[in-house]
Amino acid sequence: MGSQGRSGPPGNGGPGEGEGGEARKLQEGRVARGKRRKGKGKGKARAGQGGRGSGTEGKPGPQTAKEAAGPGADAGARACPREEAEGGGSVEEGVRGIVKGVEGSAGAGKEAQGREYGKKEEWRVRARRREGARPGRAQGRGGQAWADIAGTRVAMAAAAEEEEEAAARESAARPAAGPALWRLPEELLLLICSYLDMRALGRLAQVCRWLRRFTSCDLLWRRIARASLNSGFTRLGTDLMTSVPVKERVKVSQNWRLGRCREGILLKWRCSQMPWMQLEDDSLYISQANFILAYQFRPDGASLNRRPLGVFAGHDEDVCHFVLANSHIVSAGGDGKIGVHKIHSTFTVKYSAHEQEVNCVDCKGGIIVSGSRDRTAKVWPLASGRLGQCLHTIQTEDRVWSIAISPLLSSFVTGTACCGHFSPLRIWDLNSGQLMTHLGSDFPPGAGVLDVMYESPFTLLSCGYDTYVRYWDLRTSVRKCVMEWEEPHDSTLYCLQTDGNHLLATGSSYYGVVRLWDRRQRACLHAFPLTSTPLSSPVYCLRLTTKHLYAALSYNLHVLDFQNP
Repeated sequence: MGSQGRSGPPGNGGPGEGEGGEARKLQEGRVARGKRRKGKGKGKARAGQGGRGSGTEGKPGPQTAKEAAGPGADAGARACPREEAEGGGSVEEGVRGIVKGVEGSAGAGKEAQGREYGKKEEWRVRARRREGARPGRAQGRGGQAWADIAGTRVAMAAAAEEEEEAAARESAARPAAGPALWRLPEELLLLICSYLDMRALGRLAQVCRWLRRFTSCDLLWRRIARASLNSGFTRLGTDLMTSVPVKERVKVSQNWRLGRCREGILLKWRCSQMPWMQLEDDSLYISQANFILAYQFRPDGASLNRRPLGVFAGHDEDVCHFVLANSHIVSAGGDGKIGVHKIHSTFTVKYSAHEQEVNCVDCKGGIIVSGSRDRTAKVWPLASGRLGQCLHTIQTEDRVWSIAISPLLSSFVTGTACCGHFSPLRIWDLNSGQLMTHLGSDFPPGAGVLDVMYESPFTLLSCGYDTYVRYWDLRTSVRKCVMEWEEPHDSTLYCLQTDGNHLLATGSSYYGVVRLWDRRQRACLHAFPLTSTPLSSPVYCLRLTTKHLYAALSYNLHVLDFQNP
């Protein structure tokens, strides 16, 4: 009875008919706008006109009502459980339940669509502010989709940039709260933190973003870097790599200290060679037979572009030695000639210099010095108009294996085979060619010097057949070296290289052994054998940077990568 009272008979103008009419109008309007449920909407209209009748004319089937209402029918049924429980019910009540379900589902859908549309509009506005609108590409359905995707991507990138900028601003800002220590002036904080060691600075950088930025200052790490191995600082404190943060160099120097590296091969040769190499910026110059090839490093520094940048020829026999000076390559060959090549042009000049093979050459300040197996050392000008004019000929009375010019350009040193009754290390005046002094007095016969290099105007390093590396300081004594390091396996030392501070690298004559030394210690730090027994080879040349060490052997050019071990 309650159900009948609420509905009322059709045509009486009761509340039941009014509510049913409103429901029918809402449903018909929604069907007319959608155009997809047109046929179903007509069935609903006919069902509504039948009132409470149960015949086929006035009462729609249950399946038709559900199809007309769509997914909202179930929601409508759930919304009116009392009416279903009371039994019976009119068609208007069923329509009201269906309409409520439809309205509920449509409202939720509209709300979700509105949120999504609002987000898209926000992204589009941001994108237009930065890159401008692209109306030509947004025409049509495909164009509109493309424009939405492109705008979304641009907006996401812009949002990421904004977040990074905000993070940078946040990290740059000093924390408002915290100990009173952080409120001190930065100059005073730098002074306090300069007493911390590497581990304490690393822990301090983990406190907050501002301290992480503050502890990355080069001033805090300079003292630590000068005490580290191969960090880019000379013994006098000169920074050789100002473009690289000092903190990053200190991190890599720990790999040098611990011997952590990754070995690789850059180049291979089919036949045995005696290669020599030089480094300049991002280029590698290496001799192969009677050629000198220039290669460019890839950004990682541990690999080369296979196609050479240039090939420099001119010798009839193998290139024994060469140096880079003033955009020139000055080479010494087994044919007794000296070659001069301009790096960035095809200019090449070669001239006869010695009667036998030229074993070594050096060039500084427009002066070339050469040493030969014919027991002479000669001085030459580099000026283009005077190439081939010998300035001085010096009788060394022994075969010359190595030579180096002083940084002061006032003298040069020769390393000989030590077959006579005199020191294999002698210093000559560059201007007059006269003997100035000789170094050491206790060399055994045959202790020839295969490599010598100036580290400063008053200090130099030498190595050779006597298996020792010697460090000389001309300000203290020329009769005895300041310090020496002995090769543990009594192997001849073919070459040496230093970082100008604490690190020393040597190349041995057997099994391609490269040794790293800390000059503050007597013992070898690490050893890296680069060849096996069947392919035993000396290490003919060594070169190093703060991240890599390069070793030239008979058949391969090896690299030890300390940046990515």
